[in-house]
Amino acid sequence: MTAQTHAKQAPDGAAPQGPPSGRARIGALLSSPAGRNLGLVLALLLLCVIGMATVGDRFGSFDNMMTILRSASVIGVISVGMTFVITGGGIDLSVGAIVALASVWATTIATQQMAADFHWIVIVTTALLVGAGAGLINGLLIAYGKMAPFIVTLAMMAAARGLAELISDKRTQVVTERGLIDFFGGKVLGVPVLVIIFALVAAGGWVLLNRTTFGRRTLAVGGNPEAARLAGIDVRRHTTILYVLLGLACGLAAVMIMARTTAGIATHGSMYELDAIAAVVIGGTLLSGGRGTVVGTVFGVLIFMTLTNVFVLNNLDTSTQAVAKGAIIVAAVLLQQRVASRGSTP
Repeated sequence: MTAQTHAKQAPDGAAPQGPPSGRARIGALLSSPAGRNLGLVLALLLLCVIGMATVGDRFGSFDNMMTILRSASVIGVISVGMTFVITGGGIDLSVGAIVALASVWATTIATQQMAADFHWIVIVTTALLVGAGAGLINGLLIAYGKMAPFIVTLAMMAAARGLAELISDKRTQVVTERGLIDFFGGKVLGVPVLVIIFALVAAGGWVLLNRTTFGRRTLAVGGNPEAARLAGIDVRRHTTILYVLLGLACGLAAVMIMARTTAGIATHGSMYELDAIAAVVIGGTLLSGGRGTVVGTVFGVLIFMTLTNVFVLNNLDTSTQAVAKGAIIVAAVLLQQRVASRGSTP
């Protein structure tokens, strides 16, 4: 059998094309969702090995695993919402401040009095409405005001944090509704409710992004807004909804952090924007938009929380943690660019 019979039949005038090269196959594997998730799993396992080697049983204990998951739950909920915004071509620097504002507004004397007269669900509803309202303002200014997401959310970060300080008078507002603390601070079959909420939000986010028209439109808007508009998608309305969705996630995160700390404070959510964006980028979502993965985001959150836990158990200071997080973010972006270039190289 001759070599020509192994070549693919090509159109007249075109050279026969053989099978893709090994480099192309490797690039395709690395750029595929399965390849990216496999890399994240290996990174997480490596951190666990380092934790076991440096700390021992203290790291591998069930209580410590639950501590990691509990810590990951709050920032994880925000990160799922951030995945949608970044996939849609946006960015939000105000998530931490929105969490603080929602926690403070939901723990005012007036709000807690209403909760005492009716039900603690009033506190939850207030936090969700504050978060959604802040997200709506962001979305309207970005989509209809045609302002840059960086500028709008930077302004919201300053304004929301300042408003939280004004409402609370820079004081800690203690949650007096024991029902809320008992519910969100409880456990189901030994698993903290906060972890279950994170799992439900992640599962819902995965379905919304990968199995619905809304998710396909989010990918289209982030990939090419003009093409999405020509295809009949209301890009401005969709962008606004994405920021409202992230605002709701911030409101829910505020409730979760109130249950953990039993207080609403204007300092809640400090640097959450960095952690959320870092988790999303490490997970494989493109900062330029058009590609997003909720599964990758979940792994990104777990990697960061595990890293923080290893640092804490080894008595390393927060400055070292910050340097490591910054280095990981840069490495993740560089890896994204390299994988993208390999995937496009025959």
